[in-house]
Amino acid sequence: MTARAQLVDWQLAVATAERLVRPGPPTSAAEAAATVADLRRYAAESREHVAGFTGLDNMGTILTEPQVLVVDRAGWIRANVEGFRIVTEPLARKLNEKREGVPPSGLAALGPKATALELGTLLAYLSHRILGQYEIFQEPGRLLLVAPNIVAVERELQVKPDDFRLWVCLHEETHRTQFAAVPWLRAHILGEIESFIAGMDTDPGALAKRVREAAQQRRETGEKRPITELVQTPRQVAVLDRMVAVMSLLEGHADFVMDGVGPRVVPSVADIRRKFGQRRAKGASRIDAVVRRVIGMDAKIRQYRDGSRFVAAVVEQAGMSGFNRVWTSPNTLPTRAEINDPAAWLARVRP
Repeated sequence: MTARAQLVDWQLAVATAERLVRPGPPTSAAEAAATVADLRRYAAESREHVAGFTGLDNMGTILTEPQVLVVDRAGWIRANVEGFRIVTEPLARKLNEKREGVPPSGLAALGPKATALELGTLLAYLSHRILGQYEIFQEPGRLLLVAPNIVAVERELQVKPDDFRLWVCLHEETHRTQFAAVPWLRAHILGEIESFIAGMDTDPGALAKRVREAAQQRRETGEKRPITELVQTPRQVAVLDRMVAVMSLLEGHADFVMDGVGPRVVPSVADIRRKFGQRRAKGASRIDAVVRRVIGMDAKIRQYRDGSRFVAAVVEQAGMSGFNRVWTSPNTLPTRAEINDPAAWLARVRP
Protein backbone atom coordinates (compact mmCIF):
# COMPACT_ATOMS: atom_id res chain seq x y z
CA MET A 1 0.00 0.00 0.00
CA THR A 2 1.62 3.26 -1.03
CA ALA A 3 1.51 6.38 1.09
CA ARG A 4 -1.25 8.79 0.22
CA ALA A 5 0.17 11.42 -2.16
CA GLN A 6 -0.70 15.08 -1.68
CA LEU A 7 -1.23 17.59 -4.45
CA VAL A 8 0.53 20.46 -2.70
CA ASP A 9 3.26 20.75 -0.12
CA TRP A 10 1.16 23.10 2.00
CA GLN A 11 3.94 24.15 4.35
CA LEU A 12 6.13 25.09 1.38
CA ALA A 13 3.24 27.03 -0.19
CA VAL A 14 2.81 29.14 2.97
CA ALA A 15 6.56 29.63 3.37
CA THR A 16 6.89 30.71 -0.28
CA ALA A 17 4.03 33.20 -0.03
CA GLU A 18 5.26 34.67 3.24
CA ARG A 19 8.75 35.05 1.82
CA LEU A 20 7.43 36.94 -1.22
CA VAL A 21 4.83 39.10 0.51
CA ARG A 22 5.71 42.74 1.08
CA PRO A 23 4.88 44.63 4.26
CA GLY A 24 1.90 46.95 4.24
CA PRO A 25 2.06 50.76 4.17
CA PRO A 26 3.93 52.35 7.07
CA THR A 27 1.65 53.00 10.05
CA SER A 28 2.24 53.67 13.71
CA ALA A 29 1.05 51.22 16.34
CA ALA A 30 -1.74 53.64 17.28
CA GLU A 31 -2.87 53.98 13.64
CA ALA A 32 -2.87 50.22 13.19
CA ALA A 33 -4.95 49.69 16.33
CA ALA A 34 -7.42 52.38 15.24
CA THR A 35 -7.76 50.79 11.79
CA VAL A 36 -8.55 47.38 13.31
CA ALA A 37 -11.12 48.94 15.65
CA ASP A 38 -12.71 50.87 12.76
CA LEU A 39 -13.03 47.80 10.57
CA ARG A 40 -14.61 45.73 13.33
CA ARG A 41 -17.05 48.53 14.09
CA TYR A 42 -17.99 49.10 10.44
CA ALA A 43 -18.38 45.36 9.83
CA ALA A 44 -20.93 45.26 12.67
CA GLU A 45 -22.65 48.44 11.46
CA SER A 46 -22.93 47.05 7.93
CA ARG A 47 -25.04 44.10 9.07
CA GLU A 48 -28.14 46.19 9.73
CA HIS A 49 -27.72 48.27 6.56
CA VAL A 50 -27.33 45.23 4.31
CA ALA A 51 -30.05 43.10 5.90
CA GLY A 52 -32.57 45.95 5.72
CA PHE A 53 -31.79 46.94 2.14
CA THR A 54 -31.78 43.41 0.73
CA GLY A 55 -34.77 42.09 2.67
CA LEU A 56 -32.76 38.98 3.48
CA ASP A 57 -33.41 39.51 7.19
CA ASN A 58 -37.00 38.38 6.55
CA MET A 59 -36.25 35.01 4.95
CA GLY A 60 -36.72 33.02 8.16
CA THR A 61 -33.03 32.43 8.81
CA ILE A 62 -31.33 33.93 11.85
CA LEU A 63 -28.32 35.95 10.73
CA THR A 64 -25.92 34.75 13.37
CA GLU A 65 -23.13 36.87 14.80
CA PRO A 66 -20.34 36.70 12.22
CA GLN A 67 -16.74 35.79 12.89
CA VAL A 68 -14.84 38.87 11.73
CA LEU A 69 -11.07 38.61 11.34
CA VAL A 70 -9.03 41.73 10.63
CA VAL A 71 -5.79 40.34 9.24
CA ASP A 72 -2.53 41.39 7.66
CA ARG A 73 -1.32 39.99 4.36
CA ALA A 74 0.35 36.95 5.91
CA GLY A 75 -2.82 36.23 7.88
CA TRP A 76 -4.87 36.32 4.69
CA ILE A 77 -2.44 33.88 3.08
CA ARG A 78 -2.69 31.39 5.94
CA ALA A 79 -6.48 31.59 5.97
CA ASN A 80 -6.71 30.96 2.23
CA VAL A 81 -4.30 28.06 2.24
CA GLU A 82 -6.82 26.26 4.44
CA GLY A 83 -9.52 27.05 1.90
CA PHE A 84 -7.40 25.74 -0.97
CA ARG A 85 -6.72 22.56 0.98
CA ILE A 86 -10.45 21.93 1.40
CA VAL A 87 -11.25 22.74 -2.25
CA THR A 88 -8.54 20.47 -3.65
CA GLU A 89 -9.35 17.50 -1.42
CA PRO A 90 -11.77 15.91 -3.96
CA LEU A 91 -9.10 16.17 -6.69
CA ALA A 92 -6.50 14.66 -4.36
CA ARG A 93 -8.82 11.72 -3.66
CA LYS A 94 -9.42 11.19 -7.37
CA LEU A 95 -5.73 11.24 -8.24
CA ASN A 96 -4.87 8.95 -5.34
CA GLU A 97 -7.44 6.40 -6.51
CA LYS A 98 -5.86 6.49 -9.96
CA ARG A 99 -2.35 6.04 -8.51
CA GLU A 100 -3.32 3.32 -6.05
CA GLY A 101 -0.38 0.93 -5.68
CA VAL A 102 1.94 3.05 -7.83
CA PRO A 103 4.58 4.98 -5.85
CA PRO A 104 5.25 8.51 -7.12
CA SER A 105 8.57 8.91 -8.92
CA GLY A 106 10.44 11.38 -11.08
CA LEU A 107 8.43 14.55 -11.82
CA ALA A 108 5.39 13.10 -10.03
CA ALA A 109 7.37 13.09 -6.80
CA LEU A 110 8.35 16.72 -7.37
CA GLY A 111 4.77 17.72 -8.21
CA PRO A 112 3.61 18.81 -4.72
CA LYS A 113 6.66 21.04 -4.30
CA ALA A 114 6.38 22.59 -7.75
CA THR A 115 2.68 23.22 -7.20
CA ALA A 116 3.44 24.71 -3.79
CA LEU A 117 5.86 27.21 -5.33
CA GLU A 118 3.25 28.23 -7.91
CA LEU A 119 0.46 28.49 -5.34
CA GLY A 120 2.67 30.41 -2.92
CA THR A 121 3.57 32.92 -5.65
CA LEU A 122 -0.12 33.36 -6.56
CA LEU A 123 -1.15 33.84 -2.92
CA ALA A 124 1.59 36.43 -2.41
CA TYR A 125 0.37 38.34 -5.46
CA LEU A 126 -3.27 38.27 -4.37
CA SER A 127 -2.45 39.13 -0.76
CA HIS A 128 -1.50 42.64 -1.89
CA ARG A 129 -4.79 43.19 -3.73
CA ILE A 130 -7.64 41.60 -1.80
CA LEU A 131 -9.46 44.07 0.48
CA GLY A 132 -11.75 41.54 2.07
CA GLN A 133 -13.64 38.33 1.49
CA TYR A 134 -16.21 36.04 3.00
CA GLU A 135 -14.59 32.64 3.35
CA ILE A 136 -17.12 29.85 2.83
CA PHE A 137 -14.86 26.81 2.81
CA GLN A 138 -14.80 26.46 6.58
CA GLU A 139 -17.93 26.14 8.69
CA PRO A 140 -18.99 28.58 9.97
CA GLY A 141 -17.82 31.07 7.36
CA ARG A 142 -15.50 33.90 8.29
CA LEU A 143 -15.41 37.52 7.20
CA LEU A 144 -11.81 38.53 6.46
CA LEU A 145 -10.75 42.18 6.17
CA VAL A 146 -7.17 42.84 5.05
CA ALA A 147 -6.23 45.99 6.95
CA PRO A 148 -2.93 46.89 5.16
CA ASN A 149 -4.57 46.72 1.73
CA ILE A 150 -7.55 48.83 2.77
CA VAL A 151 -5.19 51.48 4.17
CA ALA A 152 -3.00 51.33 1.05
CA VAL A 153 -5.93 51.83 -1.33
CA GLU A 154 -7.56 54.64 0.64
CA ARG A 155 -4.24 56.47 0.63
CA GLU A 156 -3.67 55.79 -3.07
CA LEU A 157 -7.13 57.08 -4.00
CA GLN A 158 -7.02 59.91 -1.47
CA VAL A 159 -10.49 59.16 -0.14
CA LYS A 160 -11.90 59.62 3.35
CA PRO A 161 -10.74 56.63 5.43
CA ASP A 162 -13.93 56.30 7.49
CA ASP A 163 -16.13 56.35 4.40
CA PHE A 164 -13.94 53.95 2.46
CA ARG A 165 -13.75 51.44 5.32
CA LEU A 166 -17.51 51.36 5.72
CA TRP A 167 -17.94 51.08 1.94
CA VAL A 168 -15.66 48.03 1.79
CA CYS A 169 -17.45 46.44 4.74
CA LEU A 170 -20.82 46.87 3.02
CA HIS A 171 -19.61 44.79 0.08
CA GLU A 172 -18.13 42.00 2.17
CA GLU A 173 -21.04 41.95 4.60
CA THR A 174 -23.38 41.44 1.64
CA HIS A 175 -21.53 38.22 0.82
CA ARG A 176 -21.81 37.10 4.43
CA THR A 177 -25.53 37.86 4.44
CA GLN A 178 -26.04 35.92 1.20
CA PHE A 179 -24.67 32.75 2.75
CA ALA A 180 -26.16 33.29 6.21
CA ALA A 181 -29.67 33.89 4.85
CA VAL A 182 -29.55 31.16 2.17
CA PRO A 183 -28.55 27.95 3.98
CA TRP A 184 -28.32 25.78 0.85
CA LEU A 185 -25.96 28.14 -1.01
CA ARG A 186 -22.68 27.00 0.55
CA ALA A 187 -23.38 23.30 -0.01
CA HIS A 188 -24.49 24.06 -3.57
CA ILE A 189 -21.23 25.81 -4.46
CA LEU A 190 -19.08 23.14 -2.82
CA GLY A 191 -21.08 20.51 -4.69
CA GLU A 192 -20.47 22.28 -7.99
CA ILE A 193 -16.73 22.32 -7.28
CA GLU A 194 -16.81 18.59 -6.62
CA SER A 195 -18.78 18.05 -9.85
CA PHE A 196 -16.20 20.06 -11.78
CA ILE A 197 -13.39 17.92 -10.40
CA ALA A 198 -15.34 14.69 -10.99
CA GLY A 199 -15.69 15.69 -14.64
CA MET A 200 -11.94 16.11 -15.04
CA ASP A 201 -10.06 13.72 -17.31
CA THR A 202 -6.84 12.93 -15.44
CA ASP A 203 -5.30 10.97 -18.33
CA PRO A 204 -2.20 12.95 -19.38
CA GLY A 205 -2.45 11.81 -23.02
CA ALA A 206 -6.06 12.89 -23.38
CA LEU A 207 -5.31 16.24 -21.76
CA ALA A 208 -2.33 16.87 -24.03
CA LYS A 209 -4.50 16.11 -27.06
CA ARG A 210 -7.17 18.62 -25.97
CA VAL A 211 -4.49 21.27 -25.36
CA ARG A 212 -3.17 20.80 -28.90
CA GLU A 213 -6.68 20.92 -30.37
CA ALA A 214 -7.56 24.01 -28.33
CA ALA A 215 -4.39 25.81 -29.43
CA GLN A 216 -5.16 25.01 -33.06
CA GLN A 217 -8.74 26.24 -32.62
CA ARG A 218 -7.49 29.55 -31.22
CA ARG A 219 -5.13 30.01 -34.19
CA GLU A 220 -7.71 29.10 -36.84
CA THR A 221 -10.80 30.83 -35.45
CA GLY A 222 -9.43 33.65 -33.32
CA GLU A 223 -11.17 32.15 -30.27
CA LYS A 224 -10.88 34.57 -27.32
CA ARG A 225 -11.74 32.25 -24.44
CA PRO A 226 -8.78 31.20 -22.25
CA ILE A 227 -7.21 27.90 -23.26
CA THR A 228 -7.92 26.54 -19.78
CA GLU A 229 -11.64 26.76 -20.61
CA LEU A 230 -11.22 25.27 -24.07
CA VAL A 231 -9.55 22.08 -22.78
CA GLN A 232 -12.30 21.22 -20.32
CA THR A 233 -14.51 18.18 -20.78
CA PRO A 234 -18.17 18.73 -21.75
CA ARG A 235 -19.22 17.93 -18.18
CA GLN A 236 -16.81 20.54 -16.84
CA VAL A 237 -18.04 23.14 -19.33
CA ALA A 238 -21.61 22.69 -18.07
CA VAL A 239 -20.52 23.06 -14.45
CA LEU A 240 -18.35 26.07 -15.27
CA ASP A 241 -21.28 27.83 -16.95
CA ARG A 242 -23.33 27.40 -13.77
CA MET A 243 -20.45 28.57 -11.58
CA VAL A 244 -19.80 31.68 -13.69
CA ALA A 245 -23.50 32.52 -13.41
CA VAL A 246 -23.71 32.12 -9.63
CA MET A 247 -20.46 34.05 -9.04
CA SER A 248 -21.70 36.85 -11.31
CA LEU A 249 -24.91 36.92 -9.28
CA LEU A 250 -23.11 37.06 -5.92
CA GLU A 251 -20.56 39.69 -6.96
CA GLY A 252 -23.11 41.79 -8.84
CA HIS A 253 -25.55 41.64 -5.93
CA ALA A 254 -22.82 42.84 -3.56
CA ASP A 255 -21.96 45.74 -5.87
CA PHE A 256 -25.65 46.63 -6.26
CA VAL A 257 -26.18 46.63 -2.48
CA MET A 258 -23.03 48.66 -1.92
CA ASP A 259 -24.25 51.31 -4.37
CA GLY A 260 -27.79 51.21 -2.99
CA VAL A 261 -26.85 51.59 0.66
CA GLY A 262 -23.82 53.80 0.07
CA PRO A 263 -25.52 57.14 -0.67
CA ARG A 264 -27.44 56.93 2.62
CA VAL A 265 -24.54 56.08 4.93
CA VAL A 266 -21.30 56.96 3.09
CA PRO A 267 -21.22 60.72 2.39
CA SER A 268 -18.40 60.57 -0.18
CA VAL A 269 -19.59 57.40 -1.94
CA ALA A 270 -19.73 59.03 -5.39
CA ASP A 271 -16.06 60.03 -5.16
CA ILE A 272 -15.08 56.59 -3.85
CA ARG A 273 -17.00 54.71 -6.55
CA ARG A 274 -15.55 56.84 -9.35
CA LYS A 275 -11.95 56.49 -8.19
CA PHE A 276 -12.26 52.81 -7.28
CA GLY A 277 -13.92 52.00 -10.58
CA GLN A 278 -11.06 53.63 -12.47
CA ARG A 279 -8.54 51.70 -10.40
CA ARG A 280 -10.36 48.38 -10.89
CA ALA A 281 -10.57 48.89 -14.65
CA LYS A 282 -6.97 49.79 -15.38
CA GLY A 283 -4.99 47.76 -12.84
CA ALA A 284 -1.78 48.97 -11.26
CA SER A 285 0.54 48.52 -14.25
CA ARG A 286 0.93 46.80 -17.61
CA ILE A 287 2.54 43.79 -15.91
CA ASP A 288 -0.29 43.71 -13.40
CA ALA A 289 -2.82 43.75 -16.25
CA VAL A 290 -1.14 40.72 -17.85
CA VAL A 291 -1.10 38.80 -14.58
CA ARG A 292 -4.75 39.64 -13.92
CA ARG A 293 -5.71 38.31 -17.34
CA VAL A 294 -3.72 35.09 -16.86
CA ILE A 295 -5.19 34.25 -13.43
CA GLY A 296 -8.71 35.27 -14.36
CA MET A 297 -9.14 38.53 -12.42
CA ASP A 298 -10.36 40.31 -15.56
CA ALA A 299 -13.15 37.75 -15.74
CA LYS A 300 -14.00 38.55 -12.12
CA ILE A 301 -14.27 42.24 -12.99
CA ARG A 302 -16.72 41.36 -15.76
CA GLN A 303 -18.71 39.37 -13.18
CA TYR A 304 -19.12 42.53 -11.07
CA ARG A 305 -20.39 44.46 -14.09
CA ASP A 306 -22.64 41.81 -15.65
CA GLY A 307 -24.05 40.66 -12.32
CA SER A 308 -24.80 44.17 -11.14
CA ARG A 309 -26.68 44.91 -14.37
CA PHE A 310 -28.71 41.72 -13.93
CA VAL A 311 -29.67 42.58 -10.33
CA ALA A 312 -30.53 46.19 -11.20
CA ALA A 313 -32.73 45.13 -14.12
CA VAL A 314 -34.63 42.52 -12.09
CA VAL A 315 -35.15 44.85 -9.12
CA GLU A 316 -36.42 47.56 -11.46
CA GLN A 317 -38.95 45.16 -13.00
CA ALA A 318 -39.96 43.04 -9.99
CA GLY A 319 -38.81 44.91 -6.90
CA MET A 320 -36.47 43.53 -4.25
CA SER A 321 -38.93 40.86 -3.16
CA GLY A 322 -39.23 39.69 -6.76
CA PHE A 323 -35.48 39.57 -7.11
CA ASN A 324 -35.19 37.58 -3.87
CA ARG A 325 -36.89 34.65 -5.59
CA VAL A 326 -33.39 33.98 -6.87
CA TRP A 327 -32.52 32.57 -3.42
CA THR A 328 -35.39 30.03 -3.37
CA SER A 329 -33.39 27.03 -4.62
CA PRO A 330 -30.60 26.12 -7.05
CA ASN A 331 -33.28 25.91 -9.76
CA THR A 332 -34.05 29.63 -9.42
CA LEU A 333 -30.45 30.75 -9.83
CA PRO A 334 -29.88 32.49 -13.17
CA THR A 335 -28.11 30.63 -15.95
CA ARG A 336 -25.06 32.12 -17.63
CA ALA A 337 -27.28 33.23 -20.54
CA GLU A 338 -29.87 34.74 -18.18
CA ILE A 339 -27.25 36.90 -16.47
CA ASN A 340 -27.11 38.80 -19.76
CA ASP A 341 -30.86 38.47 -20.36
CA PRO A 342 -32.70 39.34 -17.11
CA ALA A 343 -36.06 39.26 -18.91
CA ALA A 344 -35.53 35.57 -19.65
CA TRP A 345 -34.92 34.83 -15.97
CA LEU A 346 -38.01 36.83 -14.99
CA ALA A 347 -40.11 34.96 -17.52
CA ARG A 348 -38.91 31.62 -16.14
CA VAL A 349 -39.10 32.36 -12.42
CA ARG A 350 -41.92 34.85 -11.89
CA PRO A 351 -45.44 33.39 -11.60
